[in-house]
Amino acid sequence: QVQLVESGGGLVQPGGSLRLSCAASGFPRHYYAIGWFRQAPGKERERVSCISSSDGSTYYADSVKGRFTISRDNAKNTVYLQMNDMKPEDTATYYCATPFLDYCPGYGSYEALPYERWGQGTQVTVSS
Repeated sequence: QVQLVESGGGLVQPGGSLRLSCAASGFPRHYYAIGWFRQAPGKERERVSCISSSDGSTYYADSVKGRFTISRDNAKNTVYLQMNDMKPEDTATYYCATPFLDYCPGYGSYEALPYERWGQGTQVTVSS
């Protein structure tokens, strides 16, 4: 049974940094792409970033490009989202999810496909 568990959320001041972790368990030997999404109250869920497992390609939403960095440690089955220069509009619940594919659907030239397994989310609040 594949499980994803997010951690690292919290309260941070504008301009500050946080690092989110997504720990995966139950993955077979073949690693999968992992994406980060976020949802603010009253707003639709939006994609934030994704990292493939085939070649380590990374993708970012325009709203976070240059401020967020996604990375993965396959030995630990963990994906990280380093968030710098944070803004109040980054406030949301952050989720990681996998499409059970080795590439990132919906990014680049890949068609959008469902992300099948989701974590429980971690709250991020950016406020002074």
